[in-house]
Amino acid sequence: MSTRIASCSCGQLTATVEGDPIRVAVCHCLACQRRTGSVFGVQARFARDKVSLSGPAQAFTRVGDSGGRCTFNFCPTCGATVYYGIAGSDEFIGIPVGAFADPSFAGPVFSVYEERMHAWVVMPDDIEHMR
Repeated sequence: MSTRIASCSCGQLTATVEGDPIRVAVCHCLACQRRTGSVFGVQARFARDKVSLSGPAQAFTRVGDSGGRCTFNFCPTCGATVYYGIAGSDEFIGIPVGAFADPSFAGPVFSVYEERMHAWVVMPDDIEHMR
């Protein structure tokens, strides 16, 4: 079983995961664009019992378009998001793929909020698409 470590920019907040993600997804919603400073967010979902967290975290909860709550946990020193949870899905934890700093990390299998996708972005054809 593989072990991977995700961390913030300064290294104080980490998430160590055992095994492969349940799913890797791209989100094009405007909130993910603002949160990441990019044109989309990419996150890997893991079973919570396969994730070990370490270091100080500050939490920010936002309400999504569908009314659901998502709590993002970020480093209070450098501000990088390292993990998040969705209310009602407590058995899972999401981790931004970029926090692993691993170019060999698995690609997405799902793309959501594509109606907000920037015109120049092209997603792989062989993944599930949701407008």
